[in-house]
Amino acid sequence: MTVDDSGSGEDAQGADSGEDPLALRLEGLILGAERRYTPFQAARSAGVSMELASRFWRAMGFADIGQAKALTEADVLALRRLAGLVEAGLLSEAMAVQVARSTGQTTARLAEWQIDSFLEGLTEPPEPGMTRTEVTYPIVELLLPELEEFLVYVWRRQLAASAGRVVQAADDEEMVDRRLAVGFADLVGFTRLTRRMEEEELGELVEAFETTAADLVAANGGRLIKTLGDEVLYAADDAGTAAEIALRLIETMAHDETMPELRVGMTFGTVTTRMGDVFGTTVNLASRLTSIAPKDAVLVDTAFAEELIRTQDAPASEAEAAEEAAAAEKEGEEPPSYRFGLQPMWQRPVRGLGVVEPWLLTRRDSAP
Repeated sequence: MTVDDSGSGEDAQGADSGEDPLALRLEGLILGAERRYTPFQAARSAGVSMELASRFWRAMGFADIGQAKALTEADVLALRRLAGLVEAGLLSEAMAVQVARSTGQTTARLAEWQIDSFLEGLTEPPEPGMTRTEVTYPIVELLLPELEEFLVYVWRRQLAASAGRVVQAADDEEMVDRRLAVGFADLVGFTRLTRRMEEEELGELVEAFETTAADLVAANGGRLIKTLGDEVLYAADDAGTAAEIALRLIETMAHDETMPELRVGMTFGTVTTRMGDVFGTTVNLASRLTSIAPKDAVLVDTAFAEELIRTQDAPASEAEAAEEAAAAEKEGEEPPSYRFGLQPMWQRPVRGLGVVEPWLLTRRDSAP
């Protein structure tokens, strides 16, 4: 294998295999190692079965590569580490595969975003006559260590926050099946927009919506579970936090003329958490409430309304709030201060969940 001044032996390998030499050079730069192993050789070197190695590889989101010599020392080390956790009894084999899958899915999306939205802009040729190819390698070389450090920092921060929530759980069951407030926020008429807008405009609108929603959810103490283009799913430990997020989303989007109307559905109850996602009847009901919510409005279920009343974030009724205010005034005291108002709506059947009674959530104080 010949090595010249323009690259490494991988360039010659790339020429032989028909792969782009720059792509191979970038791969070597990013991975920090050259291709040395076939999957069988990597599994043997890591001391794991080929079957387990294949399960890990697929769980991380990579296609089968037959017996091509495409793996590096880093791949061997990763296999060895995962298998070592299983051998030490720290993880079951099924859990190790889950670790590989959750990490692969999360980082795949991050990598795609960084290449599509970030790297493409930075590698625009700065001078006429220069190609993107001539710019990409040095840019990646400069960015890679900084992005890697930042990724590890954010991951550690998120891990610390998640670990804190787990240790505060009342018992082991609550770590998996927890009582949370769950909210869906959905852009109204998004399907019609997809037929009217150019793809680039649509992409910018979705990115602006996701960014605004993510910032508001985080700033007000919630957790963004996932984004689905025209819809976001978030959760909070208490109903008051979730209610504040929902109303701030509505208020913020209403002041942005470029955004369609928004509707939000929220529920409170037991959810099952898996791989950072939430599941169960509570989540399904929140989704259904979103689909029937009026434009620029928030609907909640009875359990959510009862939780707001229990925590004194909302009165049981406006009539009761008026009576309390009158009684307080008579005694020369400050009346109870409620952040939110609740208005019962007509009961209605919801597909797959029977008859529900939605409540319209509003803000009672004047501050947005």
